[in-house]
Amino acid sequence: MSAGAQPACLIVNADDYGYYDCVSRGILRSARHGIVTATGIFATGKRFDEHIAWLSDYEELDLGLHLNLTDREPLTKEMRSRLARRGGRFPPKFAVAMAVMSGAIPVPAVRLEWRAQIERCLDKGLSISFINSHEHIHMLPPLFRLAGELAREYGIAHVRLSASDGLRNWRPGAFVRDALMKGLAIHNRRQLPQPVPAFLGMAESGRLSLAALRTLLPRMQPGGVYELMCHPGYRVDAEIDNPMLFNYHDWQGELDALTSPLARELLIAHGIRLIGYRDLEHRSGKLVARDAANQ
Repeated sequence: MSAGAQPACLIVNADDYGYYDCVSRGILRSARHGIVTATGIFATGKRFDEHIAWLSDYEELDLGLHLNLTDREPLTKEMRSRLARRGGRFPPKFAVAMAVMSGAIPVPAVRLEWRAQIERCLDKGLSISFINSHEHIHMLPPLFRLAGELAREYGIAHVRLSASDGLRNWRPGAFVRDALMKGLAIHNRRQLPQPVPAFLGMAESGRLSLAALRTLLPRMQPGGVYELMCHPGYRVDAEIDNPMLFNYHDWQGELDALTSPLARELLIAHGIRLIGYRDLEHRSGKLVARDAANQ
């Protein structure tokens, strides 16, 4: 980085806080002893109250909403009634996408459900800086529009624009997913009134490693603002009620990478500054870290 240039700024954002105890505990360890700076709250978790209580000792952690429409049970009667044939549980993401696009799950019903999830967190007195979603379901165009409307309604400043980060991933389904997310990002970007952080971590989603960090971090440009998605956690097999999740998630591997001293050394070596979403502001059409904006 040249003299006088602003550093690249990075939000390291852990998805799924509240999903399982072992995931929440891993995220908190990654914040206290690693490089995680933000986490999205899974407001439909089974032990929501307990997980929110754990956050009281982590004021340094930036908080957002990890809106859910693809896993476990909804909060609202309206949504449960529409899912009665499935026992009142959300279907998998592709079934949800088809249901939303066909009108079987209408956007007004999603609005009610997502409002309930947001208000469940706000009722706990949490300060919410951003919105994203479980399995990126908010990237479906009508839901991305809805997420933006809800963000404005509740005064939430940022909505994640999930996108391919350009790294190749040949795991089954990953190539198709990344191509789809690239197209959705191009479409949804038109709805954004302001710039958003460049998104990293899609190719390595569920299995972020030190090797991936060594590839991604040098690509960050001075003065740029980036968000790195991650999924740290402890591996506790007895807690995980869906064994299929192990096909996607290496929670322990991500936890080890994000808390490794080498991760912080890489940030220092590349002149990258860690921030949260709450540190950002828009100035003259640009997205900048707040204290840097005043220099």
